Amino acid sequence: MQTNLSEVAKRLPRAAEAESILRSCVHCGFCNATCPTYQLIGDELDGPRGRIYLMKQMLEGAEVTASTQLHLDLCLSCRNCETTCPSGVKYHNLLDIGRDFIEQQVPRTSGERLLRGVLRTVIPRPGLFKALLGAGNVLKPLMPAALKDHLPREIRPARPRPQVQHQRRVLMLEGCVQPSLSPNTNAAAARVLDRLGISVTPAREAGCCGAVDYHLNAQDTGLDRARRNIDAWWPAIEAGAEAIVQTASGCGAFVKEYGHLLRADPAYAAKAARVSALAKDLVEVLRGAELEQLKVRAEQRMAFHCPCTLQHAQKLGGAVEDVLTRLGFQLTAVPDAHLCCGSAGSYSITQPEISHQLRDNKLNALESGKPQVIVTANIGCQTHLDGAGRTPVRHWIEVVEEAMQ
Repeated sequence: MQTNLSEVAKRLPRAAEAESILRSCVHCGFCNATCPTYQLIGDELDGPRGRIYLMKQMLEGAEVTASTQLHLDLCLSCRNCETTCPSGVKYHNLLDIGRDFIEQQVPRTSGERLLRGVLRTVIPRPGLFKALLGAGNVLKPLMPAALKDHLPREIRPARPRPQVQHQRRVLMLEGCVQPSLSPNTNAAAARVLDRLGISVTPAREAGCCGAVDYHLNAQDTGLDRARRNIDAWWPAIEAGAEAIVQTASGCGAFVKEYGHLLRADPAYAAKAARVSALAKDLVEVLRGAELEQLKVRAEQRMAFHCPCTLQHAQKLGGAVEDVLTRLGFQLTAVPDAHLCCGSAGSYSITQPEISHQLRDNKLNALESGKPQVIVTANIGCQTHLDGAGRTPVRHWIEVVEEAMQ
């Protein structure tokens, strides 16, 4: 695609990257075939190709409007289009650049600013989030359905973590909301890894991965969080930690981007690249292990929902399914497994109507094989799908840990 960036756009820190991405697009439209919002809305501007056109126009100096901003806001950032694209267009990087650019040009309404400010204040702070969640559970009978959907049906308390220290050691990112919404997930992961001879060190000094701020267009704040995490992890990395493990694929996808996002930072570029190389989704550790050591008695019939951040961002589609099958679990077929469930970080809060349509479609697909339980690999997807009050939705590692003899 021929481009001619405006003088204003040429001064952007990532101008060369934006131009390179725009030029790699050949307008084929294959991306629209797998775009969830295009399938629902049917508007060319609510598919990846149309959004690329919009970003090209505004970076070339065309008028930037609230309508343009809305079309970009409606993107789930699921990256399904990247999996489909034959030209390898790095759409998510262009979207980050475009959203940041338009945020400086188009003022948001007071309601949008308030909502985004609340999300950025609450979600990255585990203590505050836990307190508000507790209050929400007390007031749950009085809440409207739209708010109840965001509260878990059941919170399983965390069981004790192993205290044995093995030669193999990994760090584990605790996450922001998962310790409150699903506190046993990381503990279950630690017990499974312990059975495999791997000790887990919780990275308590580290905080939010930065994705919440970054994807709500507070990109500088998100990158500052990334830098703080790198500083927090670095002593353990130097001491020999072999990986930084995430049980939430959304966090993992963003940590794996640290190297790219901080590549121009002279103080952090090398360290960020090292951290991204060490970042592993839990399944990456398990799939290379001797799984017979777990001594699993697999009895449940389950459907696996592969989060977009696992299959499209981390390119690990099929990895969890393979591990579960090797362990003996019976997996049901899931039609259109590539499509987003509608959670997409804070999208379920900022765009509830589309999010709920996608959730219902996803649950219909997941339940088509009549599973006893649905399992997934990301706390956002888990909470979003379970909020419908249909088939129970859990993290896959908890089900595995419970089945260990």
